[in-house]
Amino acid sequence: MRKKQLALVLAAVLGISSAGCAAPAKGTGAGTEADASGKASAKETSAGKTSAENAPEADQESGAENAGKSGEWKPYDENGQIKRDDRDGTGKNGVVSTGKYEASRIGADIIEAGGNAVDAAVAVGFALGVCEPQSSGIGGGGFMLIHSAETGENVFVDFREPAPAGAWAGMWPMDEDGELTDETKWLGGPSVAVPGEVKGLLYALDTYGTMSREEVMNPAIRLAEEGYEVSAVLNRDMMEEFEVLQQFEECGKLYLKDGYPYSVGDTLKNPDLAKTLSMIRDGGADAFYKGEVAEAMVKAVADAGGVLSMEDLENYDVKLRTPVSGAYRGYEVLSSPPPSSGGTTIVEILNILENFDLKKMGHNSTEHLHTLTEAMKMAYQDRGYFAADTDFIDVPLGGLSSKEYAASLAARIDPDKAQIFGHGDAWGYESTDTTHYSIMDKSGNIVAVTKTINYVFGSGVVPAGYGFIMNDEMDDFDAETGTANEVQPGKRPMSSMSPTIVLRDGKPVMTVGAPGSQRIISGVAQVISNVIDFDMDIQDAISAPRIHAGSDWTTSDETIMIETRIPQDVIEGLKKLGHPVLETGDWMDYPCVQAVVMLSDGTLRGGADPRRDGKAVGY
Repeated sequence: MRKKQLALVLAAVLGISSAGCAAPAKGTGAGTEADASGKASAKETSAGKTSAENAPEADQESGAENAGKSGEWKPYDENGQIKRDDRDGTGKNGVVSTGKYEASRIGADIIEAGGNAVDAAVAVGFALGVCEPQSSGIGGGGFMLIHSAETGENVFVDFREPAPAGAWAGMWPMDEDGELTDETKWLGGPSVAVPGEVKGLLYALDTYGTMSREEVMNPAIRLAEEGYEVSAVLNRDMMEEFEVLQQFEECGKLYLKDGYPYSVGDTLKNPDLAKTLSMIRDGGADAFYKGEVAEAMVKAVADAGGVLSMEDLENYDVKLRTPVSGAYRGYEVLSSPPPSSGGTTIVEILNILENFDLKKMGHNSTEHLHTLTEAMKMAYQDRGYFAADTDFIDVPLGGLSSKEYAASLAARIDPDKAQIFGHGDAWGYESTDTTHYSIMDKSGNIVAVTKTINYVFGSGVVPAGYGFIMNDEMDDFDAETGTANEVQPGKRPMSSMSPTIVLRDGKPVMTVGAPGSQRIISGVAQVISNVIDFDMDIQDAISAPRIHAGSDWTTSDETIMIETRIPQDVIEGLKKLGHPVLETGDWMDYPCVQAVVMLSDGTLRGGADPRRDGKAVGY
């Protein structure tokens, strides 16, 4: 198991301290997906500080001292610390909100050059794999939700990673108590599922885009060749995953400098990745799924004990699915269907909340947060019991998104005390029926994408000479056998990724999503409610203090994780109602929400989360 203590030891050796707004160590899944069973054993990391002086003395041209020299926006201040302001962006023609300024800038440039929202989304997807490599990339997969302004069509593109054909239920060693006995579920070859990102992004470009591969991929290739500045967040992630970067030599070659994590402000180049992206640009998806790149992936995974095959890669298919649809106070909410649990759970939370006058309660009052907590707890119980890949398992999606079912759950909330809930009877209401970025253009085309390699630095496995990290998405299956989310060949593991679009009378209102594993769901639901129930500006809605309640690998299902920017009297009020409370500091590490809204005059406004490196850019 990856431990934060490793980062602290490294910090002590180098004379520094570790940073905040972090993705926790492997097993906690910040900014990424995590074990869907919630059984990973790890504790939440706490916010701290990062100095730019985290390299040997010979390397000490401090990156922090260089902050601002280029004139470009940076997510850290002159001391190399994460800055919490200046994350929004406004435009008339388009706004792109991503987890990295470099990627947002590339997306906005694509729109300025005449591309549509899908063109920008594909360009951003490849760029994020370069400059936020610890969180996503071509060795991973994800989901894309598209709304066409011209036709009104809503399309969900599933490029999630399935289990290899050679995988089997119970493939990870467990002791007699049902506990995993090694790290192979989330680290090394046995954790690798079949990557889907390249086919997913290129499918979207070919089907819904207007530009060529050259036009949308060349910016990412240049970024890999010329390099980008290491942020405080990436520096911190390198420190916390230092043992993994040392353990996997090829990964360490990419993300260690003279054997140590890169300093804040250092320039990081990846010519191997530039080569691979150039091959994909020139040869399409076959350049990745067949031939030398595919052979290198299979060899690297096999050498690390995995079962990925050439046939797995060649047979990978993108799936088109119908988005989950719900309504909240007159707004249409479109989000991710299975194998993601996110969209259905967000709709269920909002449906429960619709039975209460939240605005009258007051934002982040004790009454508001108590109601929100109880709604989350019930919805997360249903998620854990019902959610799975519907290509393999029947899931009561109609029941889970039913207004009548939600009303029955809302009636169970006692305003005077916290309760412990089990899963509900969603079948009784059934009818016949970890990076995120948000983009909207002036025509009202909307794209929401959440994609991941799962934990920070994924499986640690890197195909030698090709510059990208393989996912560890197999960890999102249950280790146990006989569950809805057990491993089966070709099955896609349960996810929390929740790219979401909000419409009103068929017109664009918002696109929103986040990385952050199970907390994606609670974070997205809170931002939607902040905008609709409390009339908040999108940046204020994202930056506002947050809670998380329900299934989480770091706490019991009943515990509220709460940012301490929420007034202490509110926190004490929740405790008096019987809620176990875990105070996380002023800022949780994640989820990190990116969103764009269309204002009544047609102006596009983007917000980005100051909990990580996010920045919205408008044109």
